[in-house]
Amino acid sequence: MKNITKSVIALFAVLTLSCSVEDVEDRPVIQGVDTPELVAPENDKSYVLLEENAEDVIERFVWTKATYAGNVEIGYKLLMDVKGGNFTKAIELGGTSGATQIEVTVKTLNQAVIQLGGTPDQLGSYDVKVVSSLAGIEKMMSKTPLTILVNAYTGLIPYAFKDWYFVGDATASGWNNNNKNQPLFRSGTNPSLYQFTGFFKAGAFKLISTLGQWAPMYGKGDNGAIVARPTEADPDPASFTIATEGYYTFTMNTETLKYTLVTYNAAAAKTFTTVGIIGDSTPLKWDASTALTQSTFNSHVWSLNLLPLNDGKAKFRANNAWDVSWGGNTAFSGFPNNGTSGGDLPVAKSKYKIYFNDLDGSYLMIPNQG
Repeated sequence: MKNITKSVIALFAVLTLSCSVEDVEDRPVIQGVDTPELVAPENDKSYVLLEENAEDVIERFVWTKATYAGNVEIGYKLLMDVKGGNFTKAIELGGTSGATQIEVTVKTLNQAVIQLGGTPDQLGSYDVKVVSSLAGIEKMMSKTPLTILVNAYTGLIPYAFKDWYFVGDATASGWNNNNKNQPLFRSGTNPSLYQFTGFFKAGAFKLISTLGQWAPMYGKGDNGAIVARPTEADPDPASFTIATEGYYTFTMNTETLKYTLVTYNAAAAKTFTTVGIIGDSTPLKWDASTALTQSTFNSHVWSLNLLPLNDGKAKFRANNAWDVSWGGNTAFSGFPNNGTSGGDLPVAKSKYKIYFNDLDGSYLMIPNQG
């Protein structure tokens, strides 16, 4: 049996070696012959999109079959761009393998309009084309676009939460109230509870909720209390102070108006080369991570200013591998015992600002970004 196995392996090796680089280069290239062209719906058809009908099919797009010089299986993608656009930044409405039609939902068409910069509640003109390909190469695109008119809704997903940001010389942004200020992570189970574990310089800080504005604000009170400053006309509260630079955990509750500030031992914490987000909601699906940007102030904090995500799931992982990963079970945000878990965190389609802390797996994903 061993001799037979060796013979099979030897034969496979010979066949593999016999397929030289020259053989690959000499293979004929399959040329495109006829481009796919849209035949339905009719040109200049108008659509008024309603959010309550988001999951309904708004239209079935139909096109002619592309032809190539050979009997091959053809893939198609339906693309949309602004009127007169060159389709270099077109939005994909869907794809098929072999089929020459696709159904598009209200939500998908609406999201495409929003991503292309369309104004909600105003009729806008958009071009639609089909691109065909063989295994992702040998692409051919429609020569003539189909124009549609779309009146979209806002496309915003419900986000009834308030986010709070650090400001002060103990933090990454200094006393600039609009300088990539670090947000606190909000509990996934209690919207009044916030926490952040990380590095602070010796100095002071306060909390603001609207970047670029000094109110609303929270500052330090007596006996573990936080003091609110609702408007800039109200008195400026005292600052929270950090006597010695290092790692701390700051927690505040905007319902009970209490806070804690305690030291955190980060001596044994790993420092990662990369941290990214992965999942079927992300651009690279489950195949690869989309990298986040590491903070130069705190190597355990990561962020991404804008990322379009689809309906689906997501996780965070380190070093583009699965030996260290983090999950969650609550949408938008979570910190230990308040949303983080080993599961896949739920994601609704939108554009997000993303923040992540590899010390404890805390995450914050703020939707409805422009």
